[in-house]
Amino acid sequence: MTELRNIEADLSRFRLRVLVASVVVLVCFLLLVARLVWLQVVRHEQFSERAEANRTAVVPVVPNRGLILDRNGIVLATNYSAYTLEITPSRLQAPLEDTINALSRIVEIQPRDRRRFRKLLDESKSFESLPIRTKLNEEEVARFTAQRFRFPGVDIRARLFRNYPWGELGSHVIGYIGRINQAEKKAMEEWDEEVQANYRGTEYIGKLGVEQSLEQRLHGTTGVEELETSAGGRAVRKLASLPATPGDTVMLSIDIKLQHLVEQMFGPRRGALVALDPKSGEVLAFVSKPTFDPNLFVDGIDSENWQALNESLDKPLLNRALRGTYPPGSTYKPFMALAALETGKRTAGQIIQDNGSWSFGGHVFRSHGDHGLGPVDLHVSIVKSSNVYYYSLANEMGVDAMHDFMKPLGFGQLTGIDIPGEVRGILPSQEWKRNYYRRPEQKKWFAGETISLGIGQGYNSFTMLQLAHATATLVNGGIKHKPRLVIATQDPVSHQTEPLPLEPGVNLNYKPQHVEAVRRAMVGVTQGGTSTRVFAGSPYLSGGKTGTAQAVTIGQRQKYDAAKLEEHQRDHSLYIAFAPADDPKIAVAVVVENAGFGAAAAAPIARRVFDYWLAGLYPSEEDLAAVQKGQAAAPVGKQRPAAEVAWPPGAAAAEAAAAAARTPAPTAAAATTAPRSALVPTAARRAPRQPAR
Repeated sequence: MTELRNIEADLSRFRLRVLVASVVVLVCFLLLVARLVWLQVVRHEQFSERAEANRTAVVPVVPNRGLILDRNGIVLATNYSAYTLEITPSRLQAPLEDTINALSRIVEIQPRDRRRFRKLLDESKSFESLPIRTKLNEEEVARFTAQRFRFPGVDIRARLFRNYPWGELGSHVIGYIGRINQAEKKAMEEWDEEVQANYRGTEYIGKLGVEQSLEQRLHGTTGVEELETSAGGRAVRKLASLPATPGDTVMLSIDIKLQHLVEQMFGPRRGALVALDPKSGEVLAFVSKPTFDPNLFVDGIDSENWQALNESLDKPLLNRALRGTYPPGSTYKPFMALAALETGKRTAGQIIQDNGSWSFGGHVFRSHGDHGLGPVDLHVSIVKSSNVYYYSLANEMGVDAMHDFMKPLGFGQLTGIDIPGEVRGILPSQEWKRNYYRRPEQKKWFAGETISLGIGQGYNSFTMLQLAHATATLVNGGIKHKPRLVIATQDPVSHQTEPLPLEPGVNLNYKPQHVEAVRRAMVGVTQGGTSTRVFAGSPYLSGGKTGTAQAVTIGQRQKYDAAKLEEHQRDHSLYIAFAPADDPKIAVAVVVENAGFGAAAAAPIARRVFDYWLAGLYPSEEDLAAVQKGQAAAPVGKQRPAAEVAWPPGAAAAEAAAAAARTPAPTAAAATTAPRSALVPTAARRAPRQPAR
């Protein structure tokens, strides 16, 4: 029997299947449309950026660092561009040492280059590009370029290098730049996001002096370049760019010719000198000897040079003007005299009998040579440098009264100068001793400890910057100006020079008659006192005070004999001075370490500083040699007009100044880092012993 099919049922099932299939197709289509909308509309911008990023690279353009000039427009720090051979360790396909050895057969790589590279490698991450050779010439660049395919992870790059054309001259003031280390990178994380962004691509930063204190102004504004890249990451062409803006040019208050003269006069000796304008606080010279060559640090100092600098007994890396602390010796006496008048402990005419020594508590405090000066008033006490006068004065005042008077003058305080690293020194008081020592028996202040403070010994320990600052304040009638090195900046685009505003001085409200009495006595030092021979025949009237500070403790019953002591154990030679006497335009504090009597070594340097600054006179070669040996008084030989003394100073410095011009500069590849043209706009307690005066 034949079974008949139900055509209607079959049609119904067929229609259902078609409907289901249509729904499925429609849903799939809708899903595709939704996905298309999601990718092409909703996330269009994001994926467009990704695609563009695969094709392009945004590279930061590091700006040219700003120049540093002296007050007369002489360039102290500039830039030049040069090629460097750099290795990125993470991209190497061969062992690092094998790569370096292979490179050395193409480009000369000296042992010091290897040592410097190893040092940088220890301080950096593996993905950072590190220089193995710097300042390649055109021939070396060509040789490596021909062999580049053999060295994945090694590249030639155009870098901007800092150059200090005068080498060691003024290095403690100018400072230097160096590669950013890990500690600095961590500190930079605390900067504002905007500042951090401006340092993308920057590998070098100011490490000392003005280079450090004005880092962000000298750095400039980082630019960007958008480059089209190949599949292998090589740049094909530049798509767009925002140029970098160079850093500001910075003008300092120092006169580099005066700085050079002072450093010449120190010769191989150690010491410091600070010269200030009392009316503005401008630093005219800021000398620390010995110095160092900041160019050694620019592309990473090698271990040999670092060891020589770091382990030298002369400590050339120590900024003695800013961080070296010394007992002021008898240069403290004018300030003690002012304290006596202001506190009412003494009058200018009060007589103290100086018999050559002063006893307190069974201890005898001696005078120089154990010779008495007889009746002494305030004027004579400074001119003839009486110790007895100030021993007794210190006892009458007490340590805390001395501390309270000296503190506003800046002793034992930060002056606020515009470079980092300043130290406070020690201005003793009972509170200071309680906080300084740990053992209970050491915390107590004994009355006998006060006596030697009156002549600038004992716990007293100050920097030459503090001593010069206090001298400038005293001779400026008690009006105190913060010392400053930077006096103007220049915009790199508009070339407009903007003087930095002078902060108003702080009036310490000393009585004019008291200040004048001390100033007259200091003038007497140069006219009939301890520095008379040094200032004989000077074309101006000046005031000053010699001082000698002990470097080691000498027993009470012992006599000081320099000939029996090692050189580093001998007394320091100090001098403070100002000129002209009636309207001071310059104040100086100078110390020559272990050089003895203040009038023998320190005062002659101050005399020639004044001759240069006030009279435009430069010492003769014969005179310079005598000053360097500590055998000078008044100038000898024929002084020269300072304006006629040749600059640059000597062939070596001129060679350094021309280095940038002789170094081949990169061409098109280094266009973004090409140098811009120079812009030239218009301590522990010491037993008391009488030092020499």
